[in-house]
Amino acid sequence: MSTTLSPTLSAPATKKRSSIKAKWGRAGVYGFLLLTALFFLLPLYVMLVTSFKELSEIRVSSIFALPEQFSWDAWKVAWSSACTGLECQGLQVGFWNSVKILIPSVAISVLFGAVNGYALSFWKMKGANLLFACLLLGAFIPYQVFIYPLIRVYADIGIYGTLTGVVVSHVIFGMPVMTLLFRNYYSTLPLELFNAARIDGAGFFKVFFTIMLPMSVPIVIVAVIMQVTNIWNDFLIGLVFAGNDNLPMTVQLNNIVNTTTGERAYNVNMAATILTSLVPLIIYVASGRWFVRGIASGAVKG
Repeated sequence: MSTTLSPTLSAPATKKRSSIKAKWGRAGVYGFLLLTALFFLLPLYVMLVTSFKELSEIRVSSIFALPEQFSWDAWKVAWSSACTGLECQGLQVGFWNSVKILIPSVAISVLFGAVNGYALSFWKMKGANLLFACLLLGAFIPYQVFIYPLIRVYADIGIYGTLTGVVVSHVIFGMPVMTLLFRNYYSTLPLELFNAARIDGAGFFKVFFTIMLPMSVPIVIVAVIMQVTNIWNDFLIGLVFAGNDNLPMTVQLNNIVNTTTGERAYNVNMAATILTSLVPLIIYVASGRWFVRGIASGAVKG
């Protein structure tokens, strides 16, 4: 009799032990995520509280202490009157230069990457695999290898030191990754759609703009987020190719931090850093779920 009832009696105990293990497992995962979030958010917290303090309070208080009286003076100085060398116009000039660089660079690189990915996925031309391998190789070559040849070429054609030169550079350097993303995404789409459109008489660009591109919203969002982040946070290309009149916001931030004379204005530096990082931060917060959806839809497949 006891042998017959033992499985029945042990089932609730086994279930209880499994439930306890699951609860501890969830608690461990949540604890790890909380510690990780605190680790990455701590510098942002220090930057924020420091940007709202006066210099006199920064000298005597802890870096983790909240400001006794919140002040926006450092933010105003960082935006409109901080010195970025010989000129003291703040980050506003660099912000608009970055916008002028960002919009055409993102639009052109994403469009060209989509066309390349579409061609390499559905139009099996001779040597397509070799071309794709060369593009992938280009994604891993450091920028520094291309800088001097590009300077010589841009100087000869008259676009060195202009916004055009910076935009062209971002398009060139973004092409391998954009092609990889779109090629892998399009390779997951049904080939029958492409074949049906070809039978109906649609050409290369008609198939792309009427069928493929409307189906590419998830991966386009992924590509835009990646390009916005890379281009906005770029320092090297803007420093080398933009010229003195077209320096982006990141270069202006470096100039603000490194051209300070006398007492170092830590509150202004922190405010300027946060202002420079606002655009990619807003992009991530506003479209984070679309980014995850695009990745899950085939952005890293193939």
